[in-house]
Amino acid sequence: MTQKNLVNAKGGITPGLIDQPVDVVNYLDYDLRTSMDKPRSQFAKRWRFNQFQFVSAMGPGWVFGLAIVDLNLVGNGFFYLYDFESGQMFEHSYLQPLARGTSLEPYPERGHARFHKGDVSMAIELAAGGRNIRVAAPGNVRVDLELTDTDQPLRLVCPAGYNGWVFTRKSAGLKVDGEVRLGNQVWRSDEQTRGAIDWSCGFMRRETAWNWACLAGVTGDGRSLGLNLAAGVNETGMTENALWLDGQRIRLGAARFVFDRYQPGSDWAVTTDDGRVDLAFVPAGVRKEKLNAWLLASNFRQFVGSFTGTITDDAGKRIQVNGLHGLMEDHFARW
Repeated sequence: MTQKNLVNAKGGITPGLIDQPVDVVNYLDYDLRTSMDKPRSQFAKRWRFNQFQFVSAMGPGWVFGLAIVDLNLVGNGFFYLYDFESGQMFEHSYLQPLARGTSLEPYPERGHARFHKGDVSMAIELAAGGRNIRVAAPGNVRVDLELTDTDQPLRLVCPAGYNGWVFTRKSAGLKVDGEVRLGNQVWRSDEQTRGAIDWSCGFMRRETAWNWACLAGVTGDGRSLGLNLAAGVNETGMTENALWLDGQRIRLGAARFVFDRYQPGSDWAVTTDDGRVDLAFVPAGVRKEKLNAWLLASNFRQFVGSFTGTITDDAGKRIQVNGLHGLMEDHFARW
């Protein structure tokens, strides 16, 4: 069964977890108003609606990330690969004024995300059972990865600010097939490689900040493990925190991140208030940016590194996490 529309016939949303697939995020049907309760125009709705997709693949020796972002004033496509053996971060980022060449369809289960600028093209497309990620760029840059999705993603819609909302669809611990080619170097997936998908959109708070953690890999006893944790966003009485073991989703409590923002290379710790997550994170590389451009601003640090510690499953069994790769993020945004 599919929930056809995210926004209901009365122009509202029903906050909380959504068990069934959402066919379309019909955001133009939302009764968006000003802080003084004046209805906003269709043009204003289009202008205020933000959306992005982020996918990652985490191999034993490398981590790949790719995002396509539509903020209306600007479109952004970026991808990177961090190689643990060499310590190199290979990064490519592109901007398009007024989001030209940027297309994200409002269909969480089947829609594409595409970014194009000159000779550079990036795409996240529907594939049999998951998503296909393709990149082509000058310098013999070619990416072709396929992520096999779980049938138990986390879908959540939350109020944001006085009159907005954020919808997200996340999954992690996904099998990955394919390769990343940058110039003369190639990184291929193997049986240990796992990935994550993040599809988010909404009428977001004009200023917001969050911390986020994501890891994906294979445990010592051979189980696929995925983890998504966040603090600072999507927390209006609920959270987007979840653990996946062999594709089975387990809900988690509120997350607490401990780190020194002004010592960005220092270690992190993240726990959940239900006691199920107790992890340390050691950064190895970072993708960062600072942008302050009037209406838009971003202070962004996404660290690549390794997690150690424990995660507890539904049966109360502690799972050891020993050096699995993943991401930590500290982000302020104005949009």
